[in-house]
Amino acid sequence: MKFLPTLSLLGALTMSIAAPAFAQDAETRAADEFALSTAVATASRAWRDAFNAGDATAAAALYEEDAIMVAKPFGTFEGRDAIQAFWQNLIENGYDDIVYTQTTTQVVDQSLNAAQVSAQWRMNKAHGIITNELWVMQPDGTALLREDHFEVAP
Repeated sequence: MKFLPTLSLLGALTMSIAAPAFAQDAETRAADEFALSTAVATASRAWRDAFNAGDATAAAALYEEDAIMVAKPFGTFEGRDAIQAFWQNLIENGYDDIVYTQTTTQVVDQSLNAAQVSAQWRMNKAHGIITNELWVMQPDGTALLREDHFEVAP
């Protein structure tokens, strides 16, 4: 009988010591997720603003150098230069005024510091769905697109 209370006391002491560390980890994770979500929202807004301003260079600058963009039904574009050329072509053909709706942002990899955005989108001449924008936090605290998967609705 004396063994159980001693074990319970030891367990209580261990829990009281471990609880603040766990709470701190949870607070740190929450702060990191908030910072990531904020960086993604800021970068996503900057991308839409650049596209709507007709600035394909600024829009493409929000992709990592070796990013991949899968634009159905147009194809796969690898690297910032190819992605910039795709957006430049659309802009030159009068596409603009992109708006996202039903946007969802989800942290998908805490160690990578990455979040996935999905949404419906519409613009003056087309509409569709974003199935996966994979945004990755950069060392400077900004987020860049590593992968961009979207579809144009028929």
